[in-house]
Amino acid sequence: MLHTRPSLRAHGLSDQQWRVLRVLGEHAHERGGIETGRVASEAYLLGPSLTGVLTRMERNGLIERQRCVQDARRTVVRATAAGLTKVQALSQTIEAHYVWMEQHLGKAQLTRLYDLLDQLIALEVPEADATVPDDENTEG
Repeated sequence: MLHTRPSLRAHGLSDQQWRVLRVLGEHAHERGGIETGRVASEAYLLGPSLTGVLTRMERNGLIERQRCVQDARRTVVRATAAGLTKVQALSQTIEAHYVWMEQHLGKAQLTRLYDLLDQLIALEVPEADATVPDDENTEG
C-alpha cells in the first residue's frame, strides 16, 4: 500500500473506499447492484466498517444504495459513473505497480507471496465476520 496510497489520496479515497470501488468495478455489469454482504466479503471489510464507508462514498457521489428489489430487507450498492471513473484511473496505476513488483520479484516469488497473503487473510478474517447483516442499512 506504500506505493498505492499516494494515488488513492490524490483521488480522495481511503484504502477501504478503494477496496469497495474495486469490488463494485468488478461487478459493474450487474445492473441491479450487489448486496452489501457480498461487498463486505470481497472487500475484506466488517459490516460496521462497511456501513460508514458506504455512507461517506454515497455522500461523495461515488456509489448508490437502494433496497433489493427481490428482498426489501437487503441493500444493494453500485458504483456511480464518477466512482467507475476513479476505478478506471486507479486500476491503471495499480496495475503498473503489480508489473513493477513482478519485474523485481519474478513471477514465481510474486505468486508465492499472493498465496501466503491469501493464507494469512483466511486465518485473520473468519468468513462469518466478513459479512454484513441483512439489516445493515436501517437508517432511521
